Amino acid sequence: MPLYMSQFTYTPEAWAALTRDPRDRSAAVGGLMESMGGRLVAFYHSFGEYDGVIISESPDDTSAAAGVLAGISAGHIKSIKTTTLLSVEDAMEAMRRAGEVTFQRPGQ
Repeated sequence: MPLYMSQFTYTPEAWAALTRDPRDRSAAVGGLMESMGGRLVAFYHSFGEYDGVIISESPDDTSAAAGVLAGISAGHIKSIKTTTLLSVEDAMEAMRRAGEVTFQRPGQ
C-alpha cells in the first residue's frame, strides 16, 4: 500500500484544549485511517513549522485524500501538507525509467 506523510499544524483553540486536557490523538487518527482502508504507521509531535507528522498507508490517493479531508473537517487543524512517499526500490525504479527517456527543455 502507498505511504503518505502528513505534516499538520493545530489551531490555537486545539492547543488550548490539549493543554487543558492532554490527549493521545494517535488512536483517533489510527481509527480514521482504518475507516478509509489504511493504517497509521507513525504519529509524532514536532517543533518548528508543523506541530506534528503522521505516516500512514492508504489503498490509493483518493482514500488518502478522504482521510485528510475528514481529519481537517473537525476544525482543529490550521494547516496540513500531505506528501506521497516512495520506497527506495520505487525511487530507484523511477530513476531507471527516467534514465531510459530523453526530454527536450524549452528552446532546444
